[in-house]
Amino acid sequence: MHTPEPAGTAEAFFLPRDGGGQRYCLLHRPPAGMRVRGALLYVHPWCEEMNKSRRMAALQARDLAARGWWVLQIDLLGCGDSSGDFGDARWAAWIDDVRAAARWLRERVDAPLWLWGLRVGTLLAADAVRDIEGVHGLLLWQPLAAGRSALQQFLLLLAAGAMQSGAAGAALREARAAFAAGQEVDVAGYTLAPGLAAALEGATLEVPARVRAIALLEVQGGGVPAAPTPTLARLAQAWQAAGHEVRHVAVVGPAFWQTTEIEDAPELIAATVRALQALEEPKPTVRA
Repeated sequence: MHTPEPAGTAEAFFLPRDGGGQRYCLLHRPPAGMRVRGALLYVHPWCEEMNKSRRMAALQARDLAARGWWVLQIDLLGCGDSSGDFGDARWAAWIDDVRAAARWLRERVDAPLWLWGLRVGTLLAADAVRDIEGVHGLLLWQPLAAGRSALQQFLLLLAAGAMQSGAAGAALREARAAFAAGQEVDVAGYTLAPGLAAALEGATLEVPARVRAIALLEVQGGGVPAAPTPTLARLAQAWQAAGHEVRHVAVVGPAFWQTTEIEDAPELIAATVRALQALEEPKPTVRA
């Protein structure tokens, strides 16, 4: 069994996976002697959004660890520093990675377990939670109601590259035709397999009834007081009607997952802490 470093540190390690591969993980733990409030597993967004959001994920993870939370970050198959190429990635394999990381975390801390997703990561977290017992809640940053919007936005990079030749529409049609024929498509340096594209396009944000708490946070620019967007407000209302305890908060900040330069959204970090504190369960304990 893996032995963590002393409490209060961030520890990098590789989680072995079936087939000989491994996933890069970063564990943030509370200082020694602090009451453990809960455990979070971070599920990152895809493609370049993952790289753009690394700093914000790290800032939030460190802040939560200092407040008593265990936080585990994992690079999924073909992403970041984990085994495989992006072209090897499949939705089911990513879900399996999330489950394996959740098992690893639960073996080490007995506390309310949360899955924390950003963008496409919210769809993965909501899908994976169906097969992970005892998940207390979902922390959803900038959630997507459906995966098709993320896929369309990604494929528009092809159209942008073809704009000058006036072939934007043709580029999108060719990509769709390639997927239908079972062929991979290269977009902005990422090789996208047809199975992953189909799974993402069919993904929707649905939360199982046994997940008690949902913290939904969205970021809006403009420097004015933020208000929940209608689509996410309807989702939050539907979840509340279904019996979930929901905190839906909109904050002002940059769209850090897609900005040209790496940017911070400090209001999101503070709002996340408040939302989790409002939804957490008391008296978790750490296993010896």
